[in-house]
Amino acid sequence: MGAILKTININKYFLEPVKFHVLKNISIGLEEGEFVSIMGKSGCGKSTLLYILSTMDTQYEGELIIDGENMTQLSNPSLAKVRNEKIGFIFQFHYLLPEFTVLKNVMLPALKLGKESESIIKKKALEKLEILGVSSQAHKKASRISGGQKQRVSIARALINDPKIIMGDEPTGNLDSKNSDNVFNVLRELSDMQKMSLLIVTHDLDFAKKTDRIIEMGDGVII
Repeated sequence: MGAILKTININKYFLEPVKFHVLKNISIGLEEGEFVSIMGKSGCGKSTLLYILSTMDTQYEGELIIDGENMTQLSNPSLAKVRNEKIGFIFQFHYLLPEFTVLKNVMLPALKLGKESESIIKKKALEKLEILGVSSQAHKKASRISGGQKQRVSIARALINDPKIIMGDEPTGNLDSKNSDNVFNVLRELSDMQKMSLLIVTHDLDFAKKTDRIIEMGDGVII
């Protein structure tokens, strides 16, 4: 087992309205198959860090290494490719397209990647929905299913390209405790059975306590 993701002295500054040092010398690692949560008060830099780790934000100092490759030297198109192939992202809000079916929503990232035929992608999407217990909703419009189901569908979508890492920004933030537990159990299973690595920003201590390790942040540093 090796580190699937690591950072070396990441520093991030916000320049507006005044220069502010938001992340200070962040060095962390995520092992293959490890389930890690990131906690800390609002404004401590958790989400900012997550956006850097997911390669969406490239305005930082230091190094980010994903699956043995240094992201810091890559062009935007190369980063987009890494993001599509190796990282699945789950947001607090599900961002499903309401006018499309559940199935189509899950297929979209794979259609965009364009590596497989539509029929193979459809088959894979149905498998992911099955894993998440929402395959019966596949042909409904995304606007017609419950909040807990929407969040599961968004996890299925994050899984469609078989990423090595799942990142989440408060994925249970809008869910009641029953649905939060469901989402946690699904993520735990992905880590245990499919050796996916998970990095989840959360405010939910009960959720975090059940993960393999908690990275605690405060004022831009790892405590």
